[in-house]
Amino acid sequence: MDKIDAKLLVVDDDQDVLLAAKLFLKQHFAIVHTEKDPKNISNLLANENYDIILLDMNFSKDATSGKEGFHWLNIILEIDPAAVVIFITGYGDIELAVQGIKEGATNFLLKPWENKKLLATITANLKVRESKKELEDLRTKQKVLIADQNQSYREIIGSSHSMQQVLQAAQKVAITDANVLILGENGTGKELVARAIHKASKRKDEVFISVDLGAISETLFESELFGFKKGAFTDAREDRAGRFEAANKGTIFLDEIGNLSLSLQSKLLSVLQNRKVIRLGTNKEIPIDIRLICATNMPLYQMVKDNKFRQDLLYRINTVEVKVPPLRERVEDIPQLVDHFLNIYCKKYNTPLKRVSSATVKRLEKHSWPGNIREIQHSVERAIIMSEAVVLEPNDFFISQMDEDKPEGISGSSFNLEDTEKILIRKVIDKYGGNISKASKELGLTRASLYRRIEKYDL
Repeated sequence: MDKIDAKLLVVDDDQDVLLAAKLFLKQHFAIVHTEKDPKNISNLLANENYDIILLDMNFSKDATSGKEGFHWLNIILEIDPAAVVIFITGYGDIELAVQGIKEGATNFLLKPWENKKLLATITANLKVRESKKELEDLRTKQKVLIADQNQSYREIIGSSHSMQQVLQAAQKVAITDANVLILGENGTGKELVARAIHKASKRKDEVFISVDLGAISETLFESELFGFKKGAFTDAREDRAGRFEAANKGTIFLDEIGNLSLSLQSKLLSVLQNRKVIRLGTNKEIPIDIRLICATNMPLYQMVKDNKFRQDLLYRINTVEVKVPPLRERVEDIPQLVDHFLNIYCKKYNTPLKRVSSATVKRLEKHSWPGNIREIQHSVERAIIMSEAVVLEPNDFFISQMDEDKPEGISGSSFNLEDTEKILIRKVIDKYGGNISKASKELGLTRASLYRRIEKYDL
């Protein structure tokens, strides 16, 4: 007979009762712990998550009032609000039973019990435990989501070949539960890609938790991501779930993962391997079920070679890689992006819908956009605020004139030869959809030479 996957705790000062309960219950349930001294309850709950707690109502000799049981019930519920407590007592008192339910107990059993009734009561109350856990989970998620509630999801703008490749990759990986690493420069829209993956996944109806690791100090890392127990440190005035716990059943997006120190990388790796978190101030492991998506603008592979990023962590997070191209490599998307932001900010500032002239489009396409989508967004917003014209001209966009003197065809932000070669090779490979034979022919290289450069530039 398969045992029910549940963890039980029986607390009673009668050793015979504990022995009888354990001998019977361990035949039906995976784990059964017993405890004679109720003073040890706090330590037990600090280290374990019990599905059902069977609690004696009277621990003092000749006591029949049930006050001790109510005292320990309150202690249990303070530690774990989702705890399911079944009172056990040798005195059949209906009023006491009703009071116990009002105080937070889930059910009531008389000693000596019938084994069939004991088993039926515990089995039925396991469903109550599951409901309580789901309610606590919802409350936890609600608290964490308050800070994110104004961040509305935006569709990805772009019909260029390179962006279509990104979207296709996102759609393919979304239907799996594989870990995803999104690479790209600042401002390219890595979080939008992460949200698109979540939206197309089987977890789409669950939460999407975004964490900017670059904005979390080392001292706050564990409390923010793993949570803490009341009193764990000076300002810990209440129990609080971390971001991983809040993301349970959903997706967690760890942005700027390349900024983590080696010590924090080690702590993160442990959680990702075990799929369990431990809140600060406790030893209790909390299982988590999350979809992991990470992003960075940093060269992780080079950082591994320089011993600045753990190789085992990199292998853990990059089951699938998605590279988001910079705006200078998707110039054909600029008019669409400009129109998109014109619509947004004309509505925001309650102005007539503006448009840009053809000369402006050419000028914007010539700019290298080192800040990528974020830069073009701010440029459009500034132009709408500052210009009274309906048609925006090049002078309405306060773009640096540095690009004017660049040779025709070079759209990079520097004249570094290796950077230029890397950009050119990527463009040609994208042009032919990854066909190395066609790309090497256009570049005037042998296939072997092109492969060497692909490996060199980590393309």
